[in-house]
Amino acid sequence: MNPEEHRALRELLGTYALGQLTPAEVTRVRAHLDGCPECRAELAAIAPLAEPLRMVDPDRLGAELPAPPAWLEESILTAIDNEPRRRRPVGRWLVAAAAVVVIGAGGAALGYGLAPKPPEIPLEPVTVAVADPAVRSTADVVPHTWGMEIKLTATGFADGETYRVVVVTADGRTAPAGEFIGTGDREMHCNLNSSVLRPDATAFRVLDDRGRNVASGGL
Repeated sequence: MNPEEHRALRELLGTYALGQLTPAEVTRVRAHLDGCPECRAELAAIAPLAEPLRMVDPDRLGAELPAPPAWLEESILTAIDNEPRRRRPVGRWLVAAAAVVVIGAGGAALGYGLAPKPPEIPLEPVTVAVADPAVRSTADVVPHTWGMEIKLTATGFADGETYRVVVVTADGRTAPAGEFIGTGDREMHCNLNSSVLRPDATAFRVLDDRGRNVASGGL
C-alpha cells in the first residue's frame, strides 16, 4: 500500500467511527485496521467523540440558538493546538469537527443545543396547611414509577430543628418520606421521596421532633 492509499483510508476513520460509511468502505477500512496498528490507535483515540456527535438532531440544525460564550471557542481551539504532535491529522480533524458542532450549537457540551429536549416533569401543586403562622410553605408532587416525590419550599421552620415527613395512604397507614433541618427565615428547597405510589397517597405531613403535626398537604 502506497502512502496516498494509506492516507485515504486514515481519512475515513472519522466517518467509520460515526457509522456513516458504505458497506464496501466499511470492508476496506476493517481490512486495513487488521494490519495497521497506527490506524487502530488513531481509531481508539477518536472513537469517544462518535457517540456525542450522534446525539445531534439534524432536524434542529436550522433552529435559532443562543450564541456560545466567547471563552468556549478559544478553549476548544487551544485544546486542539495543545494536542501532542504524535497525534495523527485525522484525529485532529474529528476533534475540530466536534468543536464546530459545539460552537455551532451554542452549547457548552457537544450537541447540547441540538439534542432532543427531555420531557417536562409533571408537577402537581399542593396546598400546604401550617400550624405555625411563622411558617410559609408551598409544595409540588411528582409521580414516579417507584413512588412519589414531594418538592417542598418553605421558610419559618425552626432553625436547626429536625423535621420528619410522612405520606398518608388511602388505608390510613403512614410511610416515611425523609427528613430535613429547619433553616429559620432562610428559604429552603427539599426533595422528599416516598415509596408510596401517587394514586395510593391521600396526604403528607411534616412532624417535629415530638411527633406533632406542623404542616400538611392534602393529595
